[in-house]
Amino acid sequence: MKAKFLIPLIAGLGLLWACKGKTGSYEVVNNSGSSAADSTKLDSIKLSAPKLVKAAGIHFKVKNVEQTAEHITALVTSINGMVIHHQMGSTAERSLDVRISYDSVMRVTSFNTTADMTVKIPSSKIEEFMNQVGHMGIYVNNRSMDITDKSLDYLSSQLKLKSRTELVAQQKKGTIIIKKPEDVLNLKDDMIDQQIGNRQIDDAVKNSIVTLSFYQSNTINKEIIANDDPSAYNLSFFKRLGMALENGWTMFVDVIIGLANLWVFILAGVGVWLVIRRYKSRVLVKG
Repeated sequence: MKAKFLIPLIAGLGLLWACKGKTGSYEVVNNSGSSAADSTKLDSIKLSAPKLVKAAGIHFKVKNVEQTAEHITALVTSINGMVIHHQMGSTAERSLDVRISYDSVMRVTSFNTTADMTVKIPSSKIEEFMNQVGHMGIYVNNRSMDITDKSLDYLSSQLKLKSRTELVAQQKKGTIIIKKPEDVLNLKDDMIDQQIGNRQIDDAVKNSIVTLSFYQSNTINKEIIANDDPSAYNLSFFKRLGMALENGWTMFVDVIIGLANLWVFILAGVGVWLVIRRYKSRVLVKG
C-alpha cells in the first residue's frame, strides 16, 4: 500500500523538478489537475519482467590452444553468438643453443602459449555454453558467473523519460513555457540518452558477455640456424699450424730477396771491412 502512494509522490516531485529545476527557466501557465493525471500515468509504468544481466568467466587448461579457439568460435556461431575479442600469443620461457657443426647450431626453445576470448551469446544459452566449454579443457582453474539486477535502473530511466515526454508535450500545448530554447534541446538529449540506456540494458539482458582465458603446457620447438658466434668460425689447429709454416717460409724468402736487392751495399761494406782490416794489420807490423 505504501508503494502505491510512494510512486505518485516521487513522480510528482520529479515532474515538479523538471518544471522548475536547474535554473528556474520553466514557467507553469496552467497546472490545474495535471499533476494528478501525470502521477497516474507514471504509476502505470511497470516492468514486464526483471532486468537481469548475466556475465560469466572461465579460466582453464587445454591440450591445444589454437584448436580450442577454433572449437569455441564454432560453438559461439552455432548458438547465434559473436566473438568480440580474440587474442592468442606465445612467450619464450627458455632457450638453449646446441652446436652441431662449426657453422650451425640447433636452437631448442620452450614456449608458453595462451589465449583470451570475449564472446557475446544469448543469455538463455549461457549455462549450456559454459558446460560445453568446460568439457573442452583438461581441467578448469576458475569459473564464475555474476547476475546483476538492473530492474530499478530501468524503471528509473522509464519514469524520467515519461516525465520529460509529458513536459515536452505540455510545452507544445502552451501549458508550460520554457524560457530558454536550449533547455528544450537539453531535455530532448536527456530523453535520447535514457532511451539508449534502456536499449543497452535490454541488449545486456538478452545477450551475456563471457570472458574466456585458456592455456596449454609448454611446447618445445627445435630449429637449425646459422651460428652467430664469430669465434666459432676459426680454423682448426693443424690448418692454422700449416698456414703458420707456410707464412714463415714466405717471410724467409722475402728476407733473402730483400738482401739480394741490397747486394751493392753488402759488397761495399765488405770492401770497407777489408780495407780497415788491412790498415790495422799494417799498423801492428810497424809497431
